[in-house]
Amino acid sequence: MKEQIIRKIFNGLIYIHILHHADEESFYGSWMIEELKGHGYSMSPGTLYPVLKTMVEEGLLEKEEKNVNGKIRKYYKSTKKGNELLLELKESLKVLVGEVM
Repeated sequence: MKEQIIRKIFNGLIYIHILHHADEESFYGSWMIEELKGHGYSMSPGTLYPVLKTMVEEGLLEKEEKNVNGKIRKYYKSTKKGNELLLELKESLKVLVGEVM
């Protein structure tokens, strides 16, 4: 039960983290995996890429394919909708953290 709750919270925080970085600059998936790892999250490509795909389908991210050294790399950047959601989420987090801390 405890692990399920932690997992649900973790999944929500991943969305916020992705939107945060996508708002700053475009990124590619393996970079995001390493970024998340630096914050203690362990995420495989098989977990991250479906999240990114869903966020693109939801209009939160846009995807651009670039040829890098003969290999196609997918870069992700926040959309206006993604930026607006990020601002809302940050405000909600401020209120929540202020209340529970």
